[in-house]
Amino acid sequence: MRVGLFFGSYNPVHTGHMVIANYMANCTDLHQVWMVVSPHNPFKKRSNLANDYDRLHLVNLAIGENPRLRSSNLEFSLPKPSYTIDTLTYLAEKYPEHQFVLIMGGDNLATIEKWKNFDRILNDYDIYVYKRSGDGAPQERYTRVTYFDDVPLLQISSTYIRDQIKQERSIQYLVPDAVFSYLENSTMYKQRGEKT
Repeated sequence: MRVGLFFGSYNPVHTGHMVIANYMANCTDLHQVWMVVSPHNPFKKRSNLANDYDRLHLVNLAIGENPRLRSSNLEFSLPKPSYTIDTLTYLAEKYPEHQFVLIMGGDNLATIEKWKNFDRILNDYDIYVYKRSGDGAPQERYTRVTYFDDVPLLQISSTYIRDQIKQERSIQYLVPDAVFSYLENSTMYKQRGEKT
């Protein structure tokens, strides 16, 4: 099976994430997209993150019954911070029958040479890139990178959503309905106003 890996802090997951995941699962050659909840991105502050399992729960709520999408907590048991190459190595050993493809925004690809063992990632894995406004020209030297210019992108960020919650403003329509219902009845993020 050809599986797309869509890594994120999902702090919290929002409608923009789900639009990208759904596009990649239905409009490309991928059989499934796994939304990998990262416990600690080395480029972000750990203190700004909600509990790992709370963020995973929200991703599960967002996915619902969609058979083409699934959540993954596989990085929870790996050393912190989470490095993509280490996760890919683990997955290749655990699921040798699958072919894994990275899904990322053009902004992430622009900084990939700062990643641990980035050359192995570029040489050994296909990368599907959704272009965001303001992204530079495609990195044509990366031979295993495929660009998707028609992914419908929403200008929503998890930071913005957390800020709206802190200010007691509605986040309806910014997050999937099930996530909205859960957060309305939860204290999650209500005591958090930190920006990443």
